[in-house]
This record gives sequence, C-alpha cells and structure tokens, in this order.
Amino acid sequence: MKRIGITPSWLVAVAAALLLSLVAGAAQAMIDGITGTTFSFTAKADYLSTGDGNTVLFWGFANESDGTVRRPQYPGPTLILNQGDTVTIKLKNELPVPVSIVLPGHAVTTAEEVAPTAPGLLTLEASPGGTAKYTFTATHAGTYLYHSGSRPELQVEMGLVGAIVVRPYGFNPSAPAAYGHPGSAYDHEYLFLLTEMDPRIHETVEFFGLAALDGTDYLSDYFPNYWFINGRTAPDTMAMANSPLFPTQPYDSMPRMHPGDRLLMRVVTAGRDLHPFHHHGNHARIIARDGRLLESAPGAGPDLSHEVFTIASVPGETVDAIFEWTGKGLGWDIYGTDADHLHTCNGIPVDAASPASAGYDPVTKEYCPDHGKPFPVTLPGNLELTFGGFYSGSPFLGTLGSLPPGEGGLNPNAGFVYMWHSHTEKELTNWDIFPGGLMTMLVVEPPGVPIP
Repeated sequence: MKRIGITPSWLVAVAAALLLSLVAGAAQAMIDGITGTTFSFTAKADYLSTGDGNTVLFWGFANESDGTVRRPQYPGPTLILNQGDTVTIKLKNELPVPVSIVLPGHAVTTAEEVAPTAPGLLTLEASPGGTAKYTFTATHAGTYLYHSGSRPELQVEMGLVGAIVVRPYGFNPSAPAAYGHPGSAYDHEYLFLLTEMDPRIHETVEFFGLAALDGTDYLSDYFPNYWFINGRTAPDTMAMANSPLFPTQPYDSMPRMHPGDRLLMRVVTAGRDLHPFHHHGNHARIIARDGRLLESAPGAGPDLSHEVFTIASVPGETVDAIFEWTGKGLGWDIYGTDADHLHTCNGIPVDAASPASAGYDPVTKEYCPDHGKPFPVTLPGNLELTFGGFYSGSPFLGTLGSLPPGEGGLNPNAGFVYMWHSHTEKELTNWDIFPGGLMTMLVVEPPGVPIP
C-alpha cells in the first residue's frame, strides 16, 4: 500500500476541515451532485485516502460532461434528475477490462454502440478504449443506485458505483417533498451511500495485475477492512465537502438539523455486505424503499411507513427515511434553567413553580412538559473531565461554557452532537484501528443557526 504525504487525522481532517465546514457552511443541506440530462463519464483508475493515513487504488467514474478531463471519484457522481426526463450517459473506458453501467429501477431504452464494445452479460459493455451510451427515462421519483454490470463482484468492489436522486414532478426546492406528497416533505436531505473494501483485492490489482487476482480466492473469501459513507472512512466523513485533502472523494456525510426539523435520509447500500445504520436519539420513519413510496394506493402517501431505530441497509437496496429530533423524553430543559439563559415555552418563563404547557414551542421546538426542569446531575469540575472536540462547555443547546485552553472548538454553535454509525461494531475501524470506518456525527443546531 502507498502512504500519502499528509496523513488525514483527527487533528487535520476534523479539527481544521470540520470547523471550516461548520463556520463557512460547506456542509450540504441539499445533496451534492450533478444535474442535467446528458452526461459523459470516463472509467479510470486513481487513489483514495482512508482515515488511518493509507491510500488505496480504486476504479471510478469521472464526470467529464463539460469536456474537462477530471480525476475519477469514489463514489461516482450523484445524478440529480427530474421525473420524466430522458437521460443519456456516455461511458468512455480507460480501464484494462470491459466496463458498463446498469441502472436498477430504470429501464434502459437503448444501449448504443459508439466504439469498440461487447454485448456483456447484463448490458452493452465499453471495451478497453471504447465507448458506450445508455439512455433511460427517469419514470419514478426516488433514490436509486447505479453501478458497473461487468463482473460486479470485482468492479463494484473497485469503486464503479454511484447514486441517483430523481426529483418528483413539480418539485419545489423551497418546500421540498421527496415523492411529491406532503408525507414525504423534509427540511434537509442527506445521502448516505454505504460501501466496504477488501484491500487485498486492490493491492493485487495494483501490484500484480488482474491475472494475479484470478489466482487468489479473495473475491470469494471476502474480508473487508475498510467501510465507507459516501466514499470516506471516519473521521474523514466529517470533513467538509470538496475538501482539498480528498481530491477523489468529494462528498461529506455529516448531517445537520434543528430541533423539530424533518431530515430526509437517503440510504444506499452499494456493497455486498449488510451495514445496519444506527441513528441514535430517535427513531426514523421509513417512507420508501427502492424508489417506491410505501403507500397502500397511488396518492395515499406513506401510510405504510414504519419506524425503526436502525436501518437494516440490505445490499443493493435504497431506503428513504424521515428523522426528527425534539428532545422529548430527556426529562430536563434542553435550553437550561440558568438565570443568564432565561427563555419561555409557549410564553411560560423558566420557573419551576410554573405549570408547563403541552406540546412544543413553535419557535424553539422545546418539549414544553420538560420546560424549566433542571439538569438531573451535577457535572464534575473541569479538572476532572476529559473534553471531546465537540463539547461546547455546557450540556445545554446553544450555550457555550468555559473550556480549558485548546479544548473543544469543533462545535462553534453549541449544538448537540452524537454518532451515527454501523451497528456492526467491527465496521467502526480502519483496518482494526478505532475510531474509523462507517461512522459520522449528527449535529442538532440551535434554532436560527443557518444550515445552507
């Protein structure tokens, strides 16, 4: 394996890039991707970085739709389409093996031979040095996967995979709804494309060639040591989008929201393993699978939706889920009861003697039955604490407390921050080094903090 000159670490990738992303607004509340109806991809080889400072050879799709020669990326470019559009993808192949694109959930109407091609097992393949075109109609709104259909057990592993988001008819970005129905409305959306890699396969391809791989049992005796969200392993998942530290891994995966917001999770399981995606703090309501709303009849909305505490993330499946956080059930006032931070809930001031009103405050989304309730424990003094980079110095939302010099700094808005991660604990490592792997953080920001 090669080593990069500047090692992504908690200090570099999180302390610097994450702080910049939070302050400068680089975290995307709308999914990062490319739009249009005609795309030109080139399949190429390059290197990606992992959170333990390693580099790994991968094969990826480069977006060269505007004629600019670019490096490939992992995962491939996220296509953001409109329902009803007829879409064409031109695929040029610079790899030493035939490559293709299949689009589960979409019927390819034409697969056009442009240059040296082969029929392939699943679809038309672009031979080495060749080009193929694929045309389909984005018939249904939803979240989808695309990947190479040529030896997918190898080529998906190598990185030839990506996601598609289809916006519904009449999509209004000011009042978005994933499937056009109010039951699929959301305030923020994030993509979580989950994959894994067995570095033995990539080492063999890099140093000994594909012929040497045929002499191993790596593809059948599969044993991954890296797990990714949107092409990055933790802690790099929390660095800003399009960070110069990750030139072939442009997508971040650190969601942000306010109390009471509806956060749309678009979960795509693009590898061969299950990755139970665990979101602490509340259940998520699954409203769609594989680009189809869970409804009993057309127009009914997601009346067949259901809540889960962990999204199962079955290989090849996509899941759309709505996550909300309010603080209900914590049993204490999330905004505090200190005299310096007085606030009201539906007009009732912080006063232990005042009866709490029902429901939620319309502005702060505070759960009013917990209004005015004190924090249930006494925190130890600073000399008796170990400080995480996300600790604001206070247990209360929107309150910055005192911290020793050099501590904290990753939570400038004093949000509540906690892990979202795979519930297969070995996947929280980078080649057995914890923490890493398939893990990121959710930031619940105070009301009024901009989330671009």
